[in-house]
Amino acid sequence: MRPLVTIVIPFFNDPYVEQAVESALSQSYKPIEIIVVDDGSTQHAERLAPYKSHIHYLGKANGGTASALNHGIRHASGEYIAWLSSDDLFYRDKINNQVLFMLERNAWISHTNFNYIDMHNQITQFRAGVVFQRPVEFYRCFLNANPVNGCTVMMRKELFCHVGLFNEALPYTHDLDFWGKVIQAGFPFPYLDEPLVGYRWHPGMGTLRHREAINHEYAATQERVRSAIRPIVAAME
Repeated sequence: MRPLVTIVIPFFNDPYVEQAVESALSQSYKPIEIIVVDDGSTQHAERLAPYKSHIHYLGKANGGTASALNHGIRHASGEYIAWLSSDDLFYRDKINNQVLFMLERNAWISHTNFNYIDMHNQITQFRAGVVFQRPVEFYRCFLNANPVNGCTVMMRKELFCHVGLFNEALPYTHDLDFWGKVIQAGFPFPYLDEPLVGYRWHPGMGTLRHREAINHEYAATQERVRSAIRPIVAAME
């Protein structure tokens, strides 16, 4: 019997949200569960009305992406969890190929390659993810950067019992913080080199609107992750 996969879609005032939901509903893999967490939106929630019978729609007060993810994860029934931002897209075989990849490797978490897309869904960069030849190169990258695109990640729900949920005190770097905890806990983080996600760059994206705040928070989170991963890299070299 194939494992149930829950796709969690955090949503806040995003005009692309129905495209994200469509991409989740169009997955070749079954069974899936789709949870859309409305993080206190004041715009565009009406775009979800046609999908209400096909998704689990959860509303909450605005608290940021980490809180929305955690809210969805707590309500998830799936053995595996996938995170899809409301302005990005899963390609049709994303869940299918990644589940098979993880089952073959008995992996608790994995990530994949992805494409950059624009506001019209046109690919602006194919295979935008970094490919590392050796595991130590992947871990070494964390000393100065975040090589993991959050919307390419899939993980067993049980993983959260070991490392906790996303840190809701980090509005912008909860993903990097979480990857650091996973690696420090000793879980391998294998990479499926297939572009299975369309990662959208557009004028309204938070990465551009909150760049200054992101950079400030990133510096502190990066230093914590660097301190945790440096001994692991040293042991592998």
